[in-house]
Amino acid sequence: MLDRLGVAHRYVRRPGDLDGLAGIILPGGESTTHLKVMTEEGLFGALQQFAANGGAFFGTCAGAILLAREVHGPAQASLGLLDISIRRNAYGRQLASDVHTGATKLRPEPLEMVFIRAPIIESVGEGIEVLAEEGGHAVLVRQGRILAATFHPELSDDPAVHEHFLKLAAQ
Repeated sequence: MLDRLGVAHRYVRRPGDLDGLAGIILPGGESTTHLKVMTEEGLFGALQQFAANGGAFFGTCAGAILLAREVHGPAQASLGLLDISIRRNAYGRQLASDVHTGATKLRPEPLEMVFIRAPIIESVGEGIEVLAEEGGHAVLVRQGRILAATFHPELSDDPAVHEHFLKLAAQ
């Protein structure tokens, strides 16, 4: 999606790769694997420091799990940067019906949302702004310069969520 938007970006594999960045996207995938690599490469503490220094974050699916203050199903460590409680793999396997279109606060038109073994945000803290819901659950949330989606906006042709994150990172 960043390529399609013409935005310069780079992969972060070690703490030094964070130098000069305004924002980080924590992708989908398997959150326990991401956590293991982050810990082994010294990124866990470096990412927490990046946030403390005002860096912006966008977590999609597993990335949202890594940002949460509390993780269930099963419990696991996280960066604890976003005041949400989240349950892993709540939607199970990907089905054709797991592509939804829903209302969002980002714009008047609906937003396409692709869910793949998606987590469910079980609760949000007072400082959380819910930007989109699906099935009675928050699926896109923001707290300050931290954005999280339980779906995969990069799998649609719609750049709205990434454009919103780029605005947050530019602040």
